[in-house]
Amino acid sequence: MSDFEVIETARGGTIKAWVKGVPVEPAARNQLENVAGLPFVHSQLAVMPDVHFGRGATVGSVIPTKGAIIPAAVGVDIGCGMMAIRTSLKADHLPDTLKPVRRAIERAIPVGNGKGGSHKHVPAMAETKLKHSGLMDRFDRIRERHGKIKSATYTTQLGTLGGGNHFIELCLDEAGDVWVMLHSGSRGTGNRIGTYFIEEARRALETRVLGYHVPDRDLAFFVEGEPLFDDYVEAVGWAQDYARLNREVMMARVLMALRETFPSFTTDKHAVNCHHNYVEKEHHFGADVWVTRKGAVRAGEGELGIIPGSMGAKSFIVRGKGHADSFCSCSHGAGRAMSRTEARKRFTVDDHIAATDGVECRKDGGVVDETPMAYKDIDAVMAAQSSLVDVVHTLRQVVCVKG
Repeated sequence: MSDFEVIETARGGTIKAWVKGVPVEPAARNQLENVAGLPFVHSQLAVMPDVHFGRGATVGSVIPTKGAIIPAAVGVDIGCGMMAIRTSLKADHLPDTLKPVRRAIERAIPVGNGKGGSHKHVPAMAETKLKHSGLMDRFDRIRERHGKIKSATYTTQLGTLGGGNHFIELCLDEAGDVWVMLHSGSRGTGNRIGTYFIEEARRALETRVLGYHVPDRDLAFFVEGEPLFDDYVEAVGWAQDYARLNREVMMARVLMALRETFPSFTTDKHAVNCHHNYVEKEHHFGADVWVTRKGAVRAGEGELGIIPGSMGAKSFIVRGKGHADSFCSCSHGAGRAMSRTEARKRFTVDDHIAATDGVECRKDGGVVDETPMAYKDIDAVMAAQSSLVDVVHTLRQVVCVKG
């Protein structure tokens, strides 16, 4: 018996979906068929159990392409991903009230979008890391060719959280060890890069003479060998590297903030740091292809990854099994069960307070769209992908900082 479902489509292409026991809404299935039918998709489309409707392509899909990349499939939160590290702190080291700990993290890390989401005074650590990263010179070269990509924020947003589903958490594992886990990406500059190149791809699509139909303008693409293809690869690589550094700086700042309450603790030598919105060249089924993971984590054999639940649910540190049919991938989380608008209509602040009982976090109307009930059942999601990953640690949140 297969561990995945093969979705039949009249539009061509093959879809292999790890969705047994997990609902997939019709709009998402339609998007999957749209993508699978594109002639440059290599071998098949792989679908993760957290799949849900997205822009052009579903969140929770792995899209391998030969000679082309779809910028909207990569998205505008380029390089968004997770970082987690285990500390020497234990559950019994935590104070009875964790609000001061949450406040200390919020003082150290700007959260949310808009002006409040940037540093008023850039920390020396962030300035030094950025200076030695090479990112500033690389960005200048990109901007020389694409002057519309303007950003005054990448210097002030390094080490900041953002809004939406981004978060910083303290978690406890099954042994009572305290972990720090966070979720963020390339912030405003990555968004500008993504938005700009999505528009450029749409313009290019209007001039192409194709022997096939592209069913959604958000599936517009660049073709390998074109100048814009190379420029996009360079720019998206910059955003992915910036996102990784952003998480590293943020993690260091969070650990500094924790030392205000816990002056003496150590951390594991290595942290887990993985993208889940990105594109990268890999070798699969006998070919070098561009693999776009839109809401999916690389799960090669032995590779560690992070699959977070929602604000009041479990999260997991996982080890990949290198499943070939999934292009060595797994889900990036529980996946939304409904839109943010629907969640705000359906749930109240009281519902959210009950769902996050025992978690020190915001409990106001501004985060109701992130309440646990707005997401799929994380246990069902994990059961559907048991052939893709092994669970190394199960974490439960005790502090959650949201934008």
